Amino acid sequence: MGIALKRMTAVLLLIMMIIIPVSDVYAEPQAGQTAEMGHAAQETELSDFEKQKQASYETVPETNNIAGWPEGPKVYGNSAIVMDMNSGAILYGKKIDEKHYPASITKLLTVLIALENSDPDDEVLFSQDSIDILRSDYASIGMRPNEIISMKDALYAILLASANEVSYAVAENVGKQMGGDYNTFIQTMNDRSAELGCTGSNWVNANGLHDEHHYTTAHDMALITSELYQHEEFRTIAQTLNYTIGTTNLVNETRTFQQHHKMLWSDNQNYYKYCTGGKTGYTDESRTTLVTTADNGKLQLVAVVLKDDGDAYADTKAIFDYSFDNFSKVPLSEADKPEEIKSYTEDDPYVLLPDNAGADDLDYEITITDEKHAEGSITFLYNGQPVGNVQATLTAEYVEDTTGYSTKLKLVEPDTASGTDSKETNLLQMIASLPMPVRIAAGSVAGAVLLLIIFSVIIVRRRAVRRRRRHRGSARRRQRVYMRQKTKRDR
Repeated sequence: MGIALKRMTAVLLLIMMIIIPVSDVYAEPQAGQTAEMGHAAQETELSDFEKQKQASYETVPETNNIAGWPEGPKVYGNSAIVMDMNSGAILYGKKIDEKHYPASITKLLTVLIALENSDPDDEVLFSQDSIDILRSDYASIGMRPNEIISMKDALYAILLASANEVSYAVAENVGKQMGGDYNTFIQTMNDRSAELGCTGSNWVNANGLHDEHHYTTAHDMALITSELYQHEEFRTIAQTLNYTIGTTNLVNETRTFQQHHKMLWSDNQNYYKYCTGGKTGYTDESRTTLVTTADNGKLQLVAVVLKDDGDAYADTKAIFDYSFDNFSKVPLSEADKPEEIKSYTEDDPYVLLPDNAGADDLDYEITITDEKHAEGSITFLYNGQPVGNVQATLTAEYVEDTTGYSTKLKLVEPDTASGTDSKETNLLQMIASLPMPVRIAAGSVAGAVLLLIIFSVIIVRRRAVRRRRRHRGSARRRQRVYMRQKTKRDR
């Protein structure tokens, strides 16, 4: 029995060792030990956070390394930029092409696509999908499935209240109007940003909810905001402090919400008198993101700060003040026009230069955008830094020398090598053999047709130019030139 008991005991112990989870093998720390360990881990984490924050602050803006450029302030944002929204001049730049998660500033691009592809009176129908994306901590205005509001109301809800379900619904409805669905809208976001010259962005949703494949750069957001700022509807919404949506088909009460951007509120400590709007953003992964536009009556600027763990409003104010205080418009009429340029196509073109610089300090680069019509984009540079982009008509000689394309008419010679005349020569001989009255009548008709064709071409060309300017914008072209110059500097 004793031997049998011992064997049974051994078997039981073996079974217990097999079935007890490995995690239970380790002793649990006492309560006091847990608190001490947790506090130590928290201190280590806090210390790492503060170190990263300070390291970002100590990073010198790249624009501070430009010869003759005013020294800009340090900011906590990992990336930051100030850009003139009309000329594309970059006045302040810190890691402007570094990729970051945008959070809710994504909604600026969403609004741009909506404004370009819908009307204010269009209906926005809320699907179950648009509501299902919400969590309890997500910004929303409490919309319901099958509820309907106008596109105008929806855009106010997106920009002021940062409503996530509204952003989704707008993308879904506009996507259907474009002949597709929600994914059609997202693809348009990517296509449109590429047209504007964005090179470091990828968009997978319309509201900025975190996704590792959803990212952008400070420069890209400045380009997108500059294009959006050209829409009067955006400027009106962006400066509104309070807005009320009326009753709907499902809700008999009104909804009122406020502007989130603190630099617009005169009673807020972050108020900035030149601020004309913008968009806030935050997720745990993106940290604070902020886009702000400002107009001091002379310059219209956009500032973007990404992954800011300090005070994003203080950083924005500092780089705005720096830009307004140290740079001025210099009309290109004060500079000699490059010999490759026939004429500027913009009224009163200008560049932005440091106050101690002049037009004589400028260099330039030309990008041919339409060789057939001799159209081009000229980026003016100050010590390698883009200070303005202007559209122009180029000389035919420059286009031909650069591309080989010629606008000159070429006569067709007879094919004497083969002993026979060309078809063109035979045609001319046939016309010459016709009676004079017939030739006169034919010439009159041909002249009238030619004038009609010329008139039609002029109209089509003007429409095409307006369409290209509206949909491509000058931003894409100045970005292409800027990136080429940047590559040269990096080498």
